[in-house]
This record gives sequence, C-alpha cells and structure tokens, in this order.
Amino acid sequence: MNNLILLRHGQSQWNKERRFTGWVDIDLTEEGKSEAKHAGKLIKELNIEFDSYFTSQLKRAINSLIIILNMLDKSEAQINKAWELNERHYGELTGLNKDEMIKKHGDRQVNIWRRSYETPPPPMSTKHLYRKNIYKNIPKEMIRENESLKDTFDRAVPYYEKNIEHLIRSKKNVLISAHGNSLRALCKKILCVSNEKIIDFEIPTGNPLLIEFKDNLEVKNFKYLDSKRAKNIPFNV
Repeated sequence: MNNLILLRHGQSQWNKERRFTGWVDIDLTEEGKSEAKHAGKLIKELNIEFDSYFTSQLKRAINSLIIILNMLDKSEAQINKAWELNERHYGELTGLNKDEMIKKHGDRQVNIWRRSYETPPPPMSTKHLYRKNIYKNIPKEMIRENESLKDTFDRAVPYYEKNIEHLIRSKKNVLISAHGNSLRALCKKILCVSNEKIIDFEIPTGNPLLIEFKDNLEVKNFKYLDSKRAKNIPFNV
C-alpha cells in the first residue's frame, strides 16, 4: 500500500473570526479540536499503518496532528515539522477580517488575493502589528513580505518531492497535517490541477483527503473521508 492523507487543520480561532491568518501562530478552537478528533476517528477506521507524519511549524496544524496521533494510539510517533508546509503569507492582510476587506476592496479583488495562483496580497509593511511574531522559524534568506499561491507552491512542492515522494514510491503510508494553501499547492502538483481551476479549489478544515497511488506514483483514487463535508476537487487526472 502507498497512501497519502492530506489534512487541513481543524478550525482555528481566526478561521472562526474570518481573519487572514497566514504565518501567525493561532491555535485551534474547541470546534477545531473536535474536527481533529473526528478526522482521527475516520482515519483510524481505514486501518492503515502509517510510516511517517509531517506538519508545519504552526501549532494549529501541529496540534491537529497530535490529536489524530492520540486517536491512532501513536502518541509517541516522530513528527516531522517543516516551515515549508506553513500557510501562505498573507502580507498586509494578515490579521484583518475578510468581510471588512470585501467591503473596502470589493469581493472580486479579495477573491483574487485569496484564490488566484499568481497574484499576491499587498506586502506586509514594516509597522505591521504581527510582523515581529511570524518569522521565528523561517530561514532568514527565505523571509518574504507576502506570497501568492505560486510562491507557496514553490516552497511546499520541492519539500514534498525531496522528503515525502520517495516514501510513497517505497509503498509507505504518509499523513500530512498542514494548511489550506500549502495543501492546495500539493494537490495542484499531485492531482495536476490547472492554474485556472485551482481558483475554485477550497479544502475544508478537519476533513482528511485520502489519495491512493499506483506503483509509479500515478494517482489511483482519491476521496474525502467525510463525504458530507467534502468540497469539489477540480482534478485533471
């Protein structure tokens, strides 16, 4: 077997408040913890033995994975943490309410900042409220002021290719707990989603996406484990 599960962390406090979170280290809500527990239950029902676990450097993804590992009776498992799997850097939008930004800039512009492939949000100013808090785990030479989804792709996918792809090729089972945009980037690569269709691709919180591979890393099948909370996947495979 060579299976990959991609999980967007459970609801965070800023998800609940509809704020752009990005690289700010915001934790889970109680609902988010419940989502992670439910995800762990669904994963456990698969009866898959996982070989490796990966997550970002942000506690909403880390804590979601820890909850799942407890559900799987794997609390002592090694966790691989990588900043490359962090959420997209939302620049000057970081911490701001999405609805207020829609009122100020219009739905079309905010949707471009949120969903487009190559257009980044405005860069983070030197006086931004959260500027001092977001770079602690980022290599100095990799620090950015904002990111498009393409920028996120350009860090997340090389990390995946270097550290995870060979495990799947060796018939290992892998679980990744990360973020909406870093997982959109991975799905773009794995499921061959086009630049145009990636705009409509949204990953729900706390719903594991199971991807099954053939021996040559070709995708055999994929599905959300909670079909009631599934989102459309604009795949090209």
